[in-house]
Amino acid sequence: MIASCFTLLILQKFCRCKEKGKIGRLIRLIFADMTKLFLKKKIAARIANGHPWVFGNEVDKIDGPIEPAGTVDVHYADGKFAGRGYINPKSQILVRLLTRKPETIDAAFFHRRIAEAWAYRQKIGYTENCRLVFGEADQMPALIIDKFNDYFVLQTLSLGMDHWKPAIVEALNTIFSPKGIYERNDVPVRELEGLTQLKGFLSEPFDTKIMINENGLRFHVDIENGQKTGYFLDQQDNRKAIQHIVKGADVLGAFTYTGTFEIHAAHYGAKSVLGLDISENAVAQANKNAALNGLDAICKFEAMNAFDVLKQWGKDGRQYDVVMLDPPAFTKSRESIQKAITGYKEINLRGMKLIRNGGFLVTSSCTNLVQPELFLQTIEMAAKDARKKIRQVTFQAQASDHPIIWGMENTNYLKFLIVEVTDK
Repeated sequence: MIASCFTLLILQKFCRCKEKGKIGRLIRLIFADMTKLFLKKKIAARIANGHPWVFGNEVDKIDGPIEPAGTVDVHYADGKFAGRGYINPKSQILVRLLTRKPETIDAAFFHRRIAEAWAYRQKIGYTENCRLVFGEADQMPALIIDKFNDYFVLQTLSLGMDHWKPAIVEALNTIFSPKGIYERNDVPVRELEGLTQLKGFLSEPFDTKIMINENGLRFHVDIENGQKTGYFLDQQDNRKAIQHIVKGADVLGAFTYTGTFEIHAAHYGAKSVLGLDISENAVAQANKNAALNGLDAICKFEAMNAFDVLKQWGKDGRQYDVVMLDPPAFTKSRESIQKAITGYKEINLRGMKLIRNGGFLVTSSCTNLVQPELFLQTIEMAAKDARKKIRQVTFQAQASDHPIIWGMENTNYLKFLIVEVTDK
């Protein structure tokens, strides 16, 4: 009886559909609507304002079966449609919305979204190397795709997005015909989704040690073993911002990784450049990058613990015209934000003490939990304790291929600041 009624419902709707092919879409929509989540009234506003995450404690009731990684519809408390996304009962983020329309989520959907993301990057001038997909900012939550010329590195950081990995790879192959695709899913956050950490080829194997061009310079990139996806594309515009302040300067860089800021400084006319990083592998690659660009006579790198060295060199009275600090994230949880603030304040205080009167501090923070205003306050406190006056030269975020969506704090994560430092 139930089956007959359901068949009748489809036939009734089919009779109203005169457009060719509409019945297929209709049937898919009927099945997709079978599982519905209804939000609690008092917390639906955040989602209504555009945020795609739905936490488990925000859901009032669920009508229909739950299939992990399956597609579900989310409704407001009054029954109005809020969006469609994928679900994972094992995750604190129960649902991540993919669309605000009742459209079909399939391989064609991801092909369209990736094509749209590429069209956006082309319009704003990022074509050779760029973050092709920046998760929520491109309406594909928990998906990261970095484009290194003809090579692609992706991360599927949630169960739902991992489910669509074959469709995503197919879209990349269709749109770009790449030389290679590699996944860097060796990140702990996947375990929160019930996924394992892994990395490997999603195309025919290729040499994962590639070379890219940036701002007239060349850099070796190890997409298999480098940090994150192998290279920090988010600072590519900020590296150009130092070109005027480093001319004829003695430059010190700390937390250099593979030396991109320091090599840019040498390229832009610095008199001497010294880069520090605790990783011997990173230092070796940084020196290799300096030699690749013919700048190894100016730019040197050494494996040292920057925290200890900067403190000691301050006591020794060392002085530089420009000090550049690009430390890793000091926290990934709200519980330890104060500890992160203390760390940022201390490292910037030490950096300021090494700067000659009238020199410049170049400093960054990639901790999205430390919002821009709080970061600036931290630098101000460091200057006060160092007994220095500071004057802002520029304050920027990440490169525009990592777009910021207002109301989504996690998309506004990188703070890049240049200040002039003078004695009081």
